[in-house]
Amino acid sequence: MNDHGLDLEFGIFPTPDADKADLILELAQLADVGGLDLVTVQDHPYQARHLDAMTLLSVIAARTTAVTVAPNVANLPLRHPLVLARSVASLDILTGGRAALGLGTGAFWDAIEAAGVPRLTGKESVDALVEGIAVIRGVWGSGSVTVDGQHHHVKGIHAGPPPTRPIPLWLGAYKPRMLRVTGELADGWLPSMGYADPHQLAEMNKRIDEAAANAGRAPAEIRRMYNIVGRFGTSADFLRGTANDWIEQLAGLVLDEQMSTFILGTDDPDTVRRFAAEVAPGVRELVERERALPTGRPAPEVSEPPTPAADQDQQPLTVTPTPDDGVRLSGQRRWDEATRPTYPVPDSYSYTASQQAHPQHLVDIHDGLRAELTQLRDVIGQVRRGQLTVGGARSVINTMTMRQNNWTLGAYCESYCRIVTGHHTLEDQSVFRHLRAVDPDAVPVLDRLHAEHEVIHQVLDEVDQRLVELVQAGTERVPASSALDALEESIDVLSDTLLSHLSYEERELLHPLARHGLN
Repeated sequence: MNDHGLDLEFGIFPTPDADKADLILELAQLADVGGLDLVTVQDHPYQARHLDAMTLLSVIAARTTAVTVAPNVANLPLRHPLVLARSVASLDILTGGRAALGLGTGAFWDAIEAAGVPRLTGKESVDALVEGIAVIRGVWGSGSVTVDGQHHHVKGIHAGPPPTRPIPLWLGAYKPRMLRVTGELADGWLPSMGYADPHQLAEMNKRIDEAAANAGRAPAEIRRMYNIVGRFGTSADFLRGTANDWIEQLAGLVLDEQMSTFILGTDDPDTVRRFAAEVAPGVRELVERERALPTGRPAPEVSEPPTPAADQDQQPLTVTPTPDDGVRLSGQRRWDEATRPTYPVPDSYSYTASQQAHPQHLVDIHDGLRAELTQLRDVIGQVRRGQLTVGGARSVINTMTMRQNNWTLGAYCESYCRIVTGHHTLEDQSVFRHLRAVDPDAVPVLDRLHAEHEVIHQVLDEVDQRLVELVQAGTERVPASSALDALEESIDVLSDTLLSHLSYEERELLHPLARHGLN
């Protein structure tokens, strides 16, 4: 095995054709809802048929909630590095840390020269890239930036705005010197099938590893990424077979060729769905299984860490559950809160800081779900406000805009429902099972929490149905305003049930989690 052991990532690489703008956004939303990690687009500013990459990525970021967005790769000769750095940092800030930067030297010099940029030799273009990276990293840093190069001159300009975290910088590289630069300076290597086919990866990776080592870096610091293309079928060729064939072939690249990120070039929604639902989880499962084998990647030597002083002392429980404010937005009651069992709190108790971290983790997870619910309600309010502006004399264009908002709302709701469902499944199958086995006093509470999960899932199904009705509004005898009212009512029920449930769970599981941990 030649596996760096990194977490796996999966994404898409749609074609930014201007006449298929709606399709591109749909594909991005499918990737987001389906649980993929990345949405990237190529950057060819001289291509008249393409949408501008940075503008498109900004809209994609606004239409999604979880995926990282990045140019794949930015055309540095036509993107001044200072402006590019500030653009990507701004996108990172506005998305809460969901921006990355793929960077290239520019491949099509006839078109670049036609756009007014002097032609560079191969050596000069790499020199310009190295200088550009210095400018970009300087802008993402602090203080002032000065790079007095042959191709890029920045003298004392202020750095900033600072991104939310170190932004990953990936290089599209194939030739020896660019591979060395990747090993020396980059956070990731981003080649494409057709330019670097699977049998060529080993030699290229070797050059990156050697350059990293010479620069005092660990090879695992450079994530190995791969732009792939394929179609589902029955062929034995690479990425031309069944989903299971794809899984085995991509897992092989992880385990044998160091690759850890796969970005699929496709404009087909069904292919995106299958890639997200079948291939990505299948590769993760297979790789995890292989990594766990005794013949797999050797486990690192781990010595027992010293116990922190804070953990040597027992302390009163300081984790605060989020209180239920008692506010209910709907008239529906999906359960009787008075019948909820409670956990018998010990007469005296104290826990170490490590023990208290377990219930605090639950509160932190729930805070994320509460924040997402607030965003969901805000999105619905935006749709409501957009609808009211068109009045009773909506034109066809306004109707189309409203439908576009409805799809955005639908994708967001689906993503949120997936997050909630995934969280509950984890609890039911892992955390709850563990607590049942070690703490009989917690069983009545766990039974009730599980039953409430089922109710919340029913409410989520109702939200989905209201979304269907909202999309259908205007094509059937369902007024759009009535459909939106019904959706808001179902979101009110979701708010009442979910917020009440989260508070109850935090209150009753504080002590079981502190005593026994999450698993």
